[in-house]
Amino acid sequence: MKRAERVAAIIKILSETPNKSYSLNYFCNLFGAAKSSISEDLQTAKQTLESVNLGIIQTTSGAGGGVKYIPYISDQDCKKLQEELCEKLRDGSRILGGGFLYTSDIMFNSNLVRQVATVFARKFQDYKAEYVATIETKGIPIATMTAHMLNLPMIVMRRESKISEGSTLSINYFSGSSDRVQKMSVSKRAVVPGSKAIIIDDFMRAGGSVKGIKDILGEFDMEIVGTGVVIASTEPDKKKIQDYCTLLYLGQVDENTKEIDVYANCQIF
Repeated sequence: MKRAERVAAIIKILSETPNKSYSLNYFCNLFGAAKSSISEDLQTAKQTLESVNLGIIQTTSGAGGGVKYIPYISDQDCKKLQEELCEKLRDGSRILGGGFLYTSDIMFNSNLVRQVATVFARKFQDYKAEYVATIETKGIPIATMTAHMLNLPMIVMRRESKISEGSTLSINYFSGSSDRVQKMSVSKRAVVPGSKAIIIDDFMRAGGSVKGIKDILGEFDMEIVGTGVVIASTEPDKKKIQDYCTLLYLGQVDENTKEIDVYANCQIF
């Protein structure tokens, strides 16, 4: 293969498996090339991606060293994404009543989900998490893509336990959005006690669901090292959790005028 072809293939392989480490020998064997040639290819690939803010290729030396692709979104592109989301969410036809908005078309849009997940991947890249946790259902696409970006397994909390989950642990928690006690469960096989996790969710009003996830994982001595939500309501001001990262803030939703106050979090990083 010509050098340009090898560089293109290397970028393709690394970018499709973010945060997965490959040895130089893997590419030497794949292309039948010397280590010196592969090293030059990797340097070219690294410079190419970084020049257009499409990600970072990181190499580590030593016996356990290798090369991996780290997803990245620039501050400017993050701002553009936030502006696009705000514009979509300001559509008055989204109002469902009770201050709730229809967001399924956004949370299940694969292109938007990928961009949002890249923001969370950049934010939590160095948090040393071992799992990504979420609760069904609309938070699952964002959490799944974030887990893919960070090369981590997922833990999904269920509203109701299922026989296919095997042995489960369940708790009751107070949902701030519906003002009532709800239930969530997690499969014991999905959790490794003593590990670290980040929580990813689509929307947070009072933080009841996120606190519920934190509490149920706390039963396994798991540490929550970060929390990311796509949209956080400004009310109530005092939430059940304080340390979280959000892309957007949702203010007043006026059902009469169809006006929706939504704005970007300018201090996300």
